[in-house]
Amino acid sequence: MKKIYNKLVRDKIPEIIKSNGEEPITRVLTDEEYKIELEKKLNEEYQEVLSATGKDRIEELADMLEIIKYLAKMENATLNDIIAIANAKSSKRGAFNDKIFLEKVLKK
Repeated sequence: MKKIYNKLVRDKIPEIIKSNGEEPITRVLTDEEYKIELEKKLNEEYQEVLSATGKDRIEELADMLEIIKYLAKMENATLNDIIAIANAKSSKRGAFNDKIFLEKVLKK
């Protein structure tokens, strides 16, 4: 029996599959394919974050963070670079601590 996945997986997944007595069929993506698959994976993880709760949600957020690290790497940046930019935006425009929901803006 075979299962078709056609998706980006973590580096050790083929090794884990082998240890379960199965044979993974893999290939190395081009940079262009890799970026597309990272974006797909980010969306997959995002959907999983939305449906998870508690500790499971934290796990899924960690998975998203891992994808973000490698998307940043594709742009010659690091997670620390992203965090620094996020912190600068928080200082300049605020964060989301106050739970403010903007309904509309009226012209004067």
